Amino acid sequence: MSLITAPDPGWPAQAQGEADRWRDSGIKGLVQVHHIGSTSVPGLPAKPILDLIPVFASETAMDAARLLIEALGFEWLGEFGLPGRRYCRRDDPETGKRLVQAHCYVQGSDEITRHLAFRDALRANAPLRAGYAAIKGKCAALYPGDMQGYGDCKSEWVQKVEAQALKHLSTEENT
Repeated sequence: MSLITAPDPGWPAQAQGEADRWRDSGIKGLVQVHHIGSTSVPGLPAKPILDLIPVFASETAMDAARLLIEALGFEWLGEFGLPGRRYCRRDDPETGKRLVQAHCYVQGSDEITRHLAFRDALRANAPLRAGYAAIKGKCAALYPGDMQGYGDCKSEWVQKVEAQALKHLSTEENT
């Protein structure tokens, strides 16, 4: 079983619908919700799981939102290995298939900047996008059904591109 699927042009609309659910739920301190990850890049093969970054005004607001987030059908897992993050996931109740992952952060977090810079670099650069698709395909073939192996396989490439994207972003901000 392949970890990644062909691009689905419906992913951005699905992510927007999920972001709207968050915004309409009355969560206090929710500043914005970004769509990140491969499903946010048109034409890119991906694991068919939407990744979101809900951005909060403060850590207090983020933690206070737990009950409302759980009421949206998400499982709250706290930091889940990454300090400063609150990780939540929503699975299809009938199939158990993962649908959405929310990586909540407080506004100003470097993690938000890093994810958005990577996403935006892929969106803006067709050869870079094709290179990432090739790496993802290679890693998925080498590690079928092994999420950890797949992630480790593409990690060096992702880190290199993230560093370049962040450098480009800081250069733009200084001009």
